[in-house]
Amino acid sequence: MKRGLEPQWVRWALIGITLLFLGLMLVVPLAAVFVEALRKGMGVYLASIREPAALSAIRLTLLTAAIALPLNAVFGLCAAWAIARFDFKGKGLLLTLIDLPFAISPVISGLIYVLLFGAQGALGGWLAAHNVRIIFALPGVVLATVFVTFPFVARELIPLMQEQGGEEEQAAITLGASGWQTFTRVTLPKIRWGLLYGLILCNARAIGEFGAVSVVSGHVRGSTNTLPLHVEILYNEYNFAAAFAAASLLTILAILVIAAKNAVEWHRKRSRAAEEIA
Repeated sequence: MKRGLEPQWVRWALIGITLLFLGLMLVVPLAAVFVEALRKGMGVYLASIREPAALSAIRLTLLTAAIALPLNAVFGLCAAWAIARFDFKGKGLLLTLIDLPFAISPVISGLIYVLLFGAQGALGGWLAAHNVRIIFALPGVVLATVFVTFPFVARELIPLMQEQGGEEEQAAITLGASGWQTFTRVTLPKIRWGLLYGLILCNARAIGEFGAVSVVSGHVRGSTNTLPLHVEILYNEYNFAAAFAAASLLTILAILVIAAKNAVEWHRKRSRAAEEIA
């Protein structure tokens, strides 16, 4: 039987199973978050979000993501350029290392930084002597977040740049363009949607990261708690209204990220269609 000629009941059955699964595993839990968040009324909901600990968690979450995004953009561009444009020994090893955060538990990545920068870690004594705090402080939260998010931009750009090739860049350099001019006028316009897509995925993971940040943060309320950690603490304290109110903020951010992701995919398809026509 040719593809696309399956019996109608097969298509409807597959669509029904998919919708049922998404409804049970995604829509119902997300709806429950908002129902629980608003159960005691809008006044309690807004008060839970406005409390100092919640505002501190929101600020730290957004600040961490704002720091991680440009760092991952620079790393992703450099890694993709090196892998897609050059042949060198250890290229396969470099790709493996880039994929490493996908393979190991985020908790392990947090423990790595504790072993390096903690009070009893390899560099802990030197850091304490120079009054530098990394663990249980903002630098540790940022490092853990960057570790779990750095593959996203690189992994989005590497296949894209390999597919596009480097002929246009070589032609620009031959015509006298500098390296920066070649990057800004030739390379960047070709990869802009892929770069933006990778940054959106990176931002989603940075905002929602729990495991690695939990290990290095110390759970200091009002100081090192990100929004996911704040949700956990409130839930463990049986403050369910405030916990679900904070969780609803994460849900809203996730929905906005999905909307941005779909918008980028739509623009990418339009851009590719325009290039094919041209």
